[in-house]
Amino acid sequence: MSRTEQQRWAEAQQDAILDTLRRFAAIPSVSTDPAYAADMARGAAFLASEMERCGLEHVAVQPTAGHPVVSADWLHAPGKPTILIYGHYDVQPPDPLEKWRTPPFEPKVADDRLYGRGVSDDKGPVVVALSALAAFLQTTGSLPVNVKLLIEGEEEIGSAHLDAFVAEHAGDLAADFVLSADGATWRADLPTIAVASRGICALELTVTGAEKDLHSGRHGGSVANPLQAMSRLLASLHDDKGAVTVEGFYGAVHPPTAEERRLLTEIPFDEAEYLRSVGAPEAAGETGWTMLERNWLRPTLELNGLWGGYSGPGSKTVIPSEAHAKITCRLVPDQRPDDILACIERHLHRYCPPGVRVSVVREPGGALAVAVPPDHAGLRLAMQVLEEAFGRPTLPVRMGATVPIGGIFRHRLGIETVFFSFATSDEDYHAPNEFFRLGRLRDGVQAWIRYIELLGQQNGPPKAA
Repeated sequence: MSRTEQQRWAEAQQDAILDTLRRFAAIPSVSTDPAYAADMARGAAFLASEMERCGLEHVAVQPTAGHPVVSADWLHAPGKPTILIYGHYDVQPPDPLEKWRTPPFEPKVADDRLYGRGVSDDKGPVVVALSALAAFLQTTGSLPVNVKLLIEGEEEIGSAHLDAFVAEHAGDLAADFVLSADGATWRADLPTIAVASRGICALELTVTGAEKDLHSGRHGGSVANPLQAMSRLLASLHDDKGAVTVEGFYGAVHPPTAEERRLLTEIPFDEAEYLRSVGAPEAAGETGWTMLERNWLRPTLELNGLWGGYSGPGSKTVIPSEAHAKITCRLVPDQRPDDILACIERHLHRYCPPGVRVSVVREPGGALAVAVPPDHAGLRLAMQVLEEAFGRPTLPVRMGATVPIGGIFRHRLGIETVFFSFATSDEDYHAPNEFFRLGRLRDGVQAWIRYIELLGQQNGPPKAA
């Protein structure tokens, strides 16, 4: 297939596109830590400037109750589909810094990869989308479809204020469907597209004993130790087969159909290779399910952080006053975040050991599990474009992770979200040494250009296959 004018433009702009990503990723736009507030503002301003440079219109940095949303549009294709392009400019904290081989906010190229925090999740994919739009606007001065853009700054903290923003601006955001630059593909060597993601809810637990830290010799054996109590309490959340023991946790869970389980067996997956790639000695989790089933079809309850007492060098003989833990759950369809959190709270209070008190704080930003209908026209088109690019059929896969936008856009705008990201799940996002393959940067721009071209050949809203 011969290259279009837009694809040739993108090929000639490879170095400039990479430079844009490097400058974008050098901004430490960490949304969860207030110390980075000024950098979040810089990230939003950089993004707005890039949108204007691409040729988009009505570019705005719009406030929310948290970090701002950056929006833009181009709406001069009458009778053609309208897509809402989504992404996010916030990133995870870089900790632990000592694990990075290069500074996290000084992006470096090595082995055909760009290393740096946020290059894969989600700044690389956002630059892919913007570059594809620029390819049209900088060559012909127009797009074959209508586009609206919403790039948020709180995805890494659960899109805490996005629902309210979308509800308030629903009229301005109306579109035929969402095309998301977020939501990584499964493997770099296969054409895959995510068709479902799990939901999420989170809480922080505090166990309190005495009103202050106590000398462990003077008071040991006389009062409860919150660290010991916390250990017992957390151990009560699972049985010895890996199942969650919280009453009501599985109440809304529907067993996967035989066909759903069969389809997973057709996906090439090497469990031993997976374990090797993550450095785990052996598999774990709920017995009776395959690894893909546990990761994609089953809900989980995970301990994400545990602290209390003294953890510095040497010894400090204290009974700490408090112990703390962070817990998240990944949810499957029909599990509601508030219901699951209520079940966990009841369990924690019911099984709280004597001599201590339990308090729970729910984290904002819970999300529902979502799945795109298999006949959705935007999804089918994405699968077609990927098949063209790879020369083999596209595999529909699920995400064990959570992208809150699917539920938000479905609820507030009545539209589905098609994930068309060119990040890959092995690129160490959320971990030290995050990277983005330069080949995916190049291929992603070409694929987005092709997608927009084909979508523009349709008249009116895209129709189901």
